[in-house]
Amino acid sequence: MGRGHNENTDKAYELYKTGMKLVEVASQLNIPPGTVRRWKSIYKWDGERSDKNNERSEKKCTKEKAIAKEVMQLLENSELNDKQRLFCLYYAKCFNATKAYKKAYGCDDYSAMVNGSRLLSKDKIKEQIQNLKQEKLNQAFLKPEDIFQKYMDIAFSDITDFLEFGREEVPVMGPFGPIELKDEETGAKVSLTKIVNTVKFKESSEVDGTIISEVKQGKDGASIKLQDRMKALQWLTDHMNMATEKQRAEIAILKSKANLDDSHPTEDDGFIEALSGKVDDIWQEE
Repeated sequence: MGRGHNENTDKAYELYKTGMKLVEVASQLNIPPGTVRRWKSIYKWDGERSDKNNERSEKKCTKEKAIAKEVMQLLENSELNDKQRLFCLYYAKCFNATKAYKKAYGCDDYSAMVNGSRLLSKDKIKEQIQNLKQEKLNQAFLKPEDIFQKYMDIAFSDITDFLEFGREEVPVMGPFGPIELKDEETGAKVSLTKIVNTVKFKESSEVDGTIISEVKQGKDGASIKLQDRMKALQWLTDHMNMATEKQRAEIAILKSKANLDDSHPTEDDGFIEALSGKVDDIWQEE
């Protein structure tokens, strides 16, 4: 080809020969895509790429291209700092705020658990993650049944999957340590104890962080909040056409469990009643 009249033309030509698209060449050189297209036409770049480079280019997997696009999208977001950008990228991969925060900020598990959910609640973070998630959907990284399964996980989640609670006997603490009393029969000192309610979080690596909407540390201790089960159930009702046969069968099993005898009453949060009605409607429509 007749080589270009300036340095950018030569660079653009060399990049084009490696298999890059015209818009990618333009982005790399920070020039308008129309300029590169004009150069391609004037200097007749068609057929200039080597067969070896073409073949190698065609073999690049869709995932690698998508990752590059996600990185470019993050770099263009001037509202986020570097660590926030990393958090968004990691979260879009694993959907776990704790793991994403730990990778981005390099902190301990507890700090990641508390701050990950806090960062995830920020509007600019949520917007960026939503854009990345949409990009994944557009590139078929998530199939309809994957989305349906996630809503099933939320709708039928159990708080005991994330923490353990109960009652236990613990020593009564004084200003200088455990309080001890003298046993009148033996004369030995024994610790004064009391029964307390306990809540113990499971390790973040053992739970599905995508089901958790909030973890916070307050003056009364840490608390955890799950995603809205009722909203997830409504979504399932509206999108049963996305379910596989296996998923439909699983919902039927979950329905039967929800309709077990109520000889062991529990606190009524309206979920069981809604579940029974919604799933009945689903199967009648089917």
